[in-house]
Amino acid sequence: MNEHPIVTMPRLRERFLSLAGSIVCLILAADSIAAEQCTRVAVYQGDGAGGSSTKLIRAFGEDSVDKFEIERITADEIVVGELAEFDVLVHPGGSGGKQGRALGEEGRAAVRDFVQQGGGYLGVCAGAYLATNDYSWSLNLIDAKVVDRKHWARGNGKVELELSEEAVSFFGLEEAEAEIYYAQGPLLGRREWDDPEVPDYESLAIYSSGIAKKGAPEGVMEGTSAAVRCDYGDGRVFCFGPHPELTDGLEHWIPTVVDWLADK
Repeated sequence: MNEHPIVTMPRLRERFLSLAGSIVCLILAADSIAAEQCTRVAVYQGDGAGGSSTKLIRAFGEDSVDKFEIERITADEIVVGELAEFDVLVHPGGSGGKQGRALGEEGRAAVRDFVQQGGGYLGVCAGAYLATNDYSWSLNLIDAKVVDRKHWARGNGKVELELSEEAVSFFGLEEAEAEIYYAQGPLLGRREWDDPEVPDYESLAIYSSGIAKKGAPEGVMEGTSAAVRCDYGDGRVFCFGPHPELTDGLEHWIPTVVDWLADK
């Protein structure tokens, strides 16, 4: 006759605690995997960052909280190495000069090192000015000249873009034209000389119409680049001269670009 083992209360308690511990471990492991899959995005705040940064963050959408972890970051935090906690850095609209000077030489070097080692950089309007190698306060992430620097304050308004075949596929568009809001962003052009230490860029969109207010000459804006990208070391760079985050229907371009920047 087989005898069934007697399970005492202490033993039941021990088994319950063991099972509970296993469940907790599984939950923690799942949370850890989810955290690793989440793209950590730092959005610059401080001197030179304009109010559009709030709408830029909103462009990620309420449904993306499980996909993107977004935090603000200051120049001082960048200098002390806190970019190491992120996958992508975003410099928003505002003033590129003020942002660059706020970073200082140490901060600008920290941003370049971050991208060089595999991070992503998105510059929108002022952030695109900042990414060029055309100013003393530039980050030198793209080999780009700012066309007609004298008339940078040429005005705001809607302009037309002509997108490359690659851009149409990248943004999931049905046609190669788009209307976008422009607010005195850089007119990006290839330099007349090559800087071997700064990457050449791929142009994804050019302006097919322009704004020429405040004394700016007509016909200069058309044909210059509005959206460019390149590799930089082990990382990636993307720049918008205009503002997709301020354009109804184009807000999704921001998370689309951040996905590409983080996929390295």
